[in-house]
Amino acid sequence: MRAGVITGVGGALPEQTLTNADLESMMDTSDQWIVERTGIRERRVGGVTSALAVEAGGKALAAAGVDPADIGLLILATTTPDRTVPATSASVSEELGMRCGAFDVNAACAGWVYALVAAQGFVATGVDKVLVIGADTLSRFTDYTDRGTAILFSDGAGASVVEGREGREGSLGLLGWDLGCDGSAESILYCDYGGLIKMEGREVFRRAVRVMVDSSKRSLEMAGVTAHDVDLVIPHQANIRIIESANQRLGIPMEKSSVIIDRIGNSSSATIPLALEAAIAQGRLHDGDVVLFTGFGAGMTWASAVVRWGQT
Repeated sequence: MRAGVITGVGGALPEQTLTNADLESMMDTSDQWIVERTGIRERRVGGVTSALAVEAGGKALAAAGVDPADIGLLILATTTPDRTVPATSASVSEELGMRCGAFDVNAACAGWVYALVAAQGFVATGVDKVLVIGADTLSRFTDYTDRGTAILFSDGAGASVVEGREGREGSLGLLGWDLGCDGSAESILYCDYGGLIKMEGREVFRRAVRVMVDSSKRSLEMAGVTAHDVDLVIPHQANIRIIESANQRLGIPMEKSSVIIDRIGNSSSATIPLALEAAIAQGRLHDGDVVLFTGFGAGMTWASAVVRWGQT
């Protein structure tokens, strides 16, 4: 079975920055209160899901040196599509000049990892190159009178090119994964058609830490590695305290995590690929590194994946 390796990554953020100071003028909150509880100092808002996905996807293709015509499949993870029908991946594939299969995945904030695991399956069965994008514009559904949610959500997109490598199973690419969903918890974080995001913050926090830790352990076990072997954790950027708690329970130091929540907020399926892009830009990834992707989302969904970094 061929390994799917990440050969190019790109990100996109809207131009508008919404700072904690801006929120102070809109509601009863403060910069100190927000930072202490979430780790967020500013977030990006504005734009359209498809446009952000196109920008991020184009950058990933350029980084990989891949022509759009050579992509065999596009998977777009989003919980905020441009419209109900057709899938937003159709618009993205057209704008990028692709002529391949394309579909959307909605697993909320865990969506990009879901799509990454799916991409491995397609690569293993013959697709040479898959473009995996996570893009969301949650500000469209955020209640800016509710300080429990308004301080968190943002917009953005992140993308990666996944390419097949022959005879590399176990030495590169995806080593282990875990996907899950507990539908009984959907009421703690949801958004009805035509409505705004509703969240039970404390319950989300409690469950999120548990599922991230449990899912990560299952992925590590499948990969045949331990938490001590992990060189870099790239978690969903939802709340700094969730990341810290999960790392502590896994026994992984925080300095091994890529954390950019302070400047991007929670852009759902975009946060993990954006944190990956940041880690690459900072020179934090090297061939042979063991990388743990982990996150959770509404549903309640969760997803983790262990990857051996490298291309050859």
